[in-house]
Amino acid sequence: MQWTRKLRVKTAITLFSCWALVASAAFEISQQILTHVEREYGGSARERLERWQKLLNTPKDIPDERKLMMVNAFFNETQFVPDIKHWGQEDYWATPVELLVTNGGDCEDYSIAKYFALREMGVPDDKLRITYVKALKLNQAHMVLAYYPDQDKEPLILDNLIQEIRSGSERDDLYPIYSFNGDGLWLSKQRGLGKRVGQANRLDQWNDLNTRMLQQLQTRL
Repeated sequence: MQWTRKLRVKTAITLFSCWALVASAAFEISQQILTHVEREYGGSARERLERWQKLLNTPKDIPDERKLMMVNAFFNETQFVPDIKHWGQEDYWATPVELLVTNGGDCEDYSIAKYFALREMGVPDDKLRITYVKALKLNQAHMVLAYYPDQDKEPLILDNLIQEIRSGSERDDLYPIYSFNGDGLWLSKQRGLGKRVGQANRLDQWNDLNTRMLQQLQTRL
């Protein structure tokens, strides 16, 4: 199995990340919003947001591997809830705020939340890929976050199915299909050169997610 970054497919749409709004300053959630969350979702929801805020303000100069462990452990505490049960939709990409205040999400929500957390903590975008895979033992589609320490090295896989972060070669239960981040869309080598995968549907969801995150950040900060 090969996890490759080299087969990049340029997208026609420029994907922006609203995380830039807070990239240069400490991440802070207003007391007004925390009070609102506590009133609407309970004290545990407020506590999760406060812990998230503390996580995102971790010193950026600590090693990436430590950041990966912290982020993976934090979000894997969240309960797994299928979209149809949680949101009444077959496929809904929740923002990190939605994931945390409701204390529930699926594999896509975990991966997205981990991606944005690591970006805020100073991990470069070109080291991160939100990756669609097939979970072979479960025989179903799945999503993970891949971290590439260097251009030519295999990635480390952050997954909600297991707590341990392992290399791609150690995850022979996963078959990578395609990956993306805030900069573009990539194909996995096994699927052939130059083939666009899920462009309209998936990028629409990514753009919708970023728009909702932007609205939440503007309201919250």
